[in-house]
Amino acid sequence: MAMEPDEITMDAEERMEKAVEVFRGNLTGLRTGRATPGLVDSVRVNYYGSPTPLKQMANISVPEPQQIVIRPFDQGTLQEIMKAIQSSDAGLAPNSDGRLIRINVPALSTERRRELTQRVSKFAEEARVAIRNVRRDANKNAESSEKEKMISEDDLKALKDEIQELTKKYENQVNDFAKTKEEEIMDE
Repeated sequence: MAMEPDEITMDAEERMEKAVEVFRGNLTGLRTGRATPGLVDSVRVNYYGSPTPLKQMANISVPEPQQIVIRPFDQGTLQEIMKAIQSSDAGLAPNSDGRLIRINVPALSTERRRELTQRVSKFAEEARVAIRNVRRDANKNAESSEKEKMISEDDLKALKDEIQELTKKYENQVNDFAKTKEEEIMDE
């Protein structure tokens, strides 16, 4: 099905933006040497049989650079929250006093920092692949619009150039976020 040129670019831009957002979400959960709510925000807790994001079940704060404090809205969920954090891949050890949960975030070892920067690279590559897949789809749509005589050959070339510009723009965003996160990890 052929699309109008601006529909093609709008669709491509929206999908590329989503790829960058997914990538940024992945980075938020990665640990640097500093405590942040993002380390546990998205941990899923078994809440009456359904996996629920921790941030919907508790108040999460960072009173000190190396500590996260979690205050459950419902005290009955404390043990489930502890279990969820222990079984998550964040590598954190929660302690509870029966009312709230404290997590001390230890400094990262050099080895762990390297592993984390490799994960950043992996996430970045996944995001770039997703962006390139969007480019491929957009180019296919552009070519079918040209085949169906909705746009001229010159318009097709201009449209493909525009799609390539979008691709560059979003790949650069991914590269910038990755570089910033890797520096954060290595600098702590």
